Amino acid sequence: MARTTGGRPARSRTALALGALAAAAALTLAGCSAGGDGDELTVWHYYTLDNQLKMIDEYAKTFAESHPDVTVDYVYVPMDQMNSKLIAAAGAKTGPDIVIADGFNIGTLAGAGTLAPLDEQWNGYADKDQFAEGALKSVDGTVYGVQGHVNSLALWYNQDILDEVGIAPPTSMSELEAALAAVTAAGHEGITLSGDPTIQGAFQSYSWLTDAGFSYDNPQAAPVEAAFARARGWIEKGYLSPQASTWDQNVPFSEFLAGNVAFAQNGNWQLTSARADASFRFGVVPLPLSDTGRIYLGGEAESIGAFAERPDLAWDYLQKTYLSAQGQVTALAAVGSLPTRGDASKAEAISADPVLSAFASAMAAQGAPYPDATLPPRDAEKILLASAQAWSSALSGAASPADAAAEFLRTAQPLLGRR
Repeated sequence: MARTTGGRPARSRTALALGALAAAAALTLAGCSAGGDGDELTVWHYYTLDNQLKMIDEYAKTFAESHPDVTVDYVYVPMDQMNSKLIAAAGAKTGPDIVIADGFNIGTLAGAGTLAPLDEQWNGYADKDQFAEGALKSVDGTVYGVQGHVNSLALWYNQDILDEVGIAPPTSMSELEAALAAVTAAGHEGITLSGDPTIQGAFQSYSWLTDAGFSYDNPQAAPVEAAFARARGWIEKGYLSPQASTWDQNVPFSEFLAGNVAFAQNGNWQLTSARADASFRFGVVPLPLSDTGRIYLGGEAESIGAFAERPDLAWDYLQKTYLSAQGQVTALAAVGSLPTRGDASKAEAISADPVLSAFASAMAAQGAPYPDATLPPRDAEKILLASAQAWSSALSGAASPADAAAEFLRTAQPLLGRR
């Protein structure tokens, strides 16, 4: 049996949620029959989209085939509360059996004692050679998480609007800005993106920062200011909504799906929603970045909680779901997330799909580790949050691009000096 909050705040069955999760409705996604000793496996996640919930529904059904007597209890935790709740739980020597959280957080969570080392399980895993090294999330040489799939960004476009205006999908920044001018002159909106002052904003702003020449190896203010000034200029010219400074990654895609926006900087995980809800023809091309421009290879990492009551069962769940070839094909079909296993990445569903193949091309040409490999693991979150907050303030006009850049570096440079 599987219980899940379905990405909506709901009641946790146990004190593992520390009484901090709001009570709402519990939704049963998999109706297998409980029996035996009634073992329970608790999984914390922050999924909210229907296609993400479909994925974990399928995982619960797959796991039930070999463990009919185990109840998988999916507990929704808002993304911006995941770290604090895990850290608080570990302080009380409790917590979930499995943690599904953003891979960039592994350094923070491992440093806070919330995750169990996975070296023993990973070294004994028969399929470990199927995974690229980048799929492992390690801190000081110890594995604490594995990515079962990868998400990233590209440029979605509304083909109907482009045809109306008579332009092709842009392949350079100059072409993008010319296209933005043309579509807004024709009465459409130009582009949507996330300026949220959280990790989601950092995930998106990184592409524009690196396009302008920024690097964490040698952090300088000039490229940061240039990237912020460009995005702020898009708002001032009417290409981008000023509300973008508060948008997470889902809100701007909903704006795009409404049909009057030409472009969206967004991820492959939106594919199912696009196919279900778009009333226009759409396509995807890589972001038109310079040679220095990069896109983060993000997505969730799967870990075992430091105080898991059933660590062996938790590892078995991960092997049969996120880490299996079939499980990664399930994620591809449900969410559009690209596999991290070599065998699963050869699926015809990728090569035959123009959208997924465009994302795969973008990842191959522009992909960068998330977080940046040069960031000190235990300070990565602080640095990325500083970049997101500066990005948001520049977009909103609360700070000038120069002041926002300076504020970002005031936080980041001392932390980078601790590498």
